[in-house]
Amino acid sequence: MLIQHKQNGSGGIFFIQDGHEDTVAALTYDQKDPGSIIIEHTEVDKALRGKDVGDQLIYKAVEFARSRHLKIHPICSFARAVFEMKKEYRDVYAEVED
Repeated sequence: MLIQHKQNGSGGIFFIQDGHEDTVAALTYDQKDPGSIIIEHTEVDKALRGKDVGDQLIYKAVEFARSRHLKIHPICSFARAVFEMKKEYRDVYAEVED
């Protein structure tokens, strides 16, 4: 599965499209300051659930953050759960206070 990335203004999206160029999975983020990004939302089409597609989107966001020396604030509940479980992402994880 090809995960694509687009930046627009202060934010961006990691996404997967089907053969008809419809988006079937997406992770959106915003960059409010130069040192971090906020994962706002992660969504995966029902047909792809259970296939680790959401985890793959998170991994791409982590790679993006590492390459730019950014921290990630996951306000999306799915993203936050992934960050809390995966210790290998601790280098970019910035815990979010409720």
